[in-house]
Amino acid sequence: MRYFVLATDYDGTLAHDGHVDEPTIGSIRKLRDSGRTPILVTGRRIDDLLSVFPYPEIFSMIVAENGALLYNPVTGREALLSDPPPDKLVQALRDDKIPLWVGRSILATITPHEKNVIDAVRTLGLEWQVIFNKGAVMALPAGVNKASGLKAALSELGLSLHGVVGIGDAENDHAFLELCECAVAVSNALPAVKERVDLVVKGDHGAGVSQLIEQLVATDLVELEPRHRKAKS
Repeated sequence: MRYFVLATDYDGTLAHDGHVDEPTIGSIRKLRDSGRTPILVTGRRIDDLLSVFPYPEIFSMIVAENGALLYNPVTGREALLSDPPPDKLVQALRDDKIPLWVGRSILATITPHEKNVIDAVRTLGLEWQVIFNKGAVMALPAGVNKASGLKAALSELGLSLHGVVGIGDAENDHAFLELCECAVAVSNALPAVKERVDLVVKGDHGAGVSQLIEQLVATDLVELEPRHRKAKS
């Protein structure tokens, strides 16, 4: 088996309007039955994800908060991979009266409030970064992203990066897709994402993920020579 892990984004990739349809759930189960390991890589807070996604146990590991948190859906164990948000940063943003969601590590708002976040980080002298996900704006400690979270998940599962296929749709997926041996985008992905992957599937959202799984299970993607591997060799 050439590819034994599928790492997939949630919103805009696996899910449409926050929800995953039954055929897509069935495809993930088919992937598991083939002996492969599915990993969910999302920018959502874990409690937010679990409130809209009733099937977390179909994944072997969940990377939440854009790489800041590992969640084992079988045991319910959480592992925080970065520092919690500084109280002074949270308070500064609340004082600005912008929409704000606070996770274990992540701070999230929406455009156009990224300027408030950037100004607060600069004023407080913090080493934090701002990451975009279409209309969402996320702030995290420097160096924390979906790639760092995926590395931690693979290490926890004892798996190698070299057997990973990743699929996504938005700006915050660049980091983990670049890390994967084979990178894929759904048809509704941003043009900048499509330009940097090895394959763009015809389907959008969950239908695109299902198409990738069908191809992966049927052929192990032997027909595809990833540009990622060529560039790294």
